[in-house]
Amino acid sequence: MRSEQDFDDSRALLEQVNQALQNATPLRIQGSNSKAFLGRIVAGEVLDTRTHRGIVSYDPTELVITARCGTPLSQLTEALDAAQQMLPCEPPSFGEGATVGGMIASGLSGPRRPWSGSVRDFVLGTRVITGHGKHLRFGGEVMKNVAGYDLSRLMAGSFGALGVISEVSLKVLPKPRQCLSISLEMDSDRALLRLAEWGQQPLPISAACHDGQRLHLRLEGGEGSVAAAHDRLGGEPLDSSYWADLNEQRLSFFDEVQPLWRLSVPHNTPRLSLPGTQIIDWGGAQRWLKSDGDAAFIRQVVEEVGGHVTCYSHGLIGSPFQPLTASLMRYHRNLKQQLDPRGIFNPARLYAEL
Repeated sequence: MRSEQDFDDSRALLEQVNQALQNATPLRIQGSNSKAFLGRIVAGEVLDTRTHRGIVSYDPTELVITARCGTPLSQLTEALDAAQQMLPCEPPSFGEGATVGGMIASGLSGPRRPWSGSVRDFVLGTRVITGHGKHLRFGGEVMKNVAGYDLSRLMAGSFGALGVISEVSLKVLPKPRQCLSISLEMDSDRALLRLAEWGQQPLPISAACHDGQRLHLRLEGGEGSVAAAHDRLGGEPLDSSYWADLNEQRLSFFDEVQPLWRLSVPHNTPRLSLPGTQIIDWGGAQRWLKSDGDAAFIRQVVEEVGGHVTCYSHGLIGSPFQPLTASLMRYHRNLKQQLDPRGIFNPARLYAEL
C-alpha cells in the first residue's frame, strides 16, 4: 500500500550525517518523537526521519515487508491488514505518528511477545547510515537469507545510538483464524500459578494479564482449538480492545500520578512486594508498577529475582534503563566505537557513558 507522500530521502539523510561528522555535531535522531519519554535527554541537531518514508516492497506470499524508516506504523499495519497478515510482536505506537524506524529503534513489543517473539526476532535486514558516513545494507529481504542477521538485529532496541536505520525488512505472519478474549476472577498469586501450569500445556494462549482483580486471557488459533480451550478454562467474555488499551497504556492504571516502572522478570516469579500498584503482563514476565518508591530499592528487589527495571517516567532518574555491569558496559562501548566512532548518534540516550 503506497501513499502519495512516499519518498526516498536517503540522500538528504546521508548528507546531514556527513555534515555532522565533518563538524562534530551531535544528532538527535527522531521520527514522531512518540518514544521520547524513554531514556535520557539528548542534546543535538534534530535529524528527522519522516521525510524518508514509504513501503518499498511487500509480497504477502513471501511473508516479508520492507519499509523506509519514516513510514508511519499505521501505514504498515494497514497494508498488512489488507492481506490478513500482521507483525506478531504487536509493537506499541504511543501516538498516531509513530514510525517504523522508531518501532525498531525502541524495540518494544506488545502482549503477544512471550508467545511469538520480540521485534528483534522479526528483523530480517536493515539499511543503516553509519558513523563512518556510509549507507550500508545488512541482512536480507527474504527469510532464507541470514547474512548479517546479528548486526541487523542489533539495531532493535538501540535507540538510535548505533546509526540511522533508513530501511528495514520484516518477517510477518498470517492473522489467526479465530481470536477470543476471556476474563477469570482470581487473585494474582493464583493467576501466576495457573499461568505456570498452563505454560506447560498446548493451550492457544497469546496474551495474559492480571490487573490486580482478574486474569485476562487471549486465545488465538483454529476455531476448534480456541473453542476447546474456552470450554476448559471457562471465564467471561472480554472486549478484545483490552489488549490494544494495555499495549498503548490507555488503561486507567496508567493514568495514576505516580511514576511508571517496567519490571522484566523470569515468568515464574511470584508477586513482588513493592510499594504502589502493579499489573502483571506477558504471563508474568513483565510487570507494570506505579510507585513513588525509591528507585534503588525497586531495582534491588527486582535484581534479587534475576530481573531488571526501566523507568518510563521521563527525567525522573539519571539512568532510566537498567545500569550495566562493567563487562557489559565495555561491550557496549566497543560496539559504539565500531559503528559510531565520533559519538554523534543520540549521545547518552541509553547511558551517560555512551
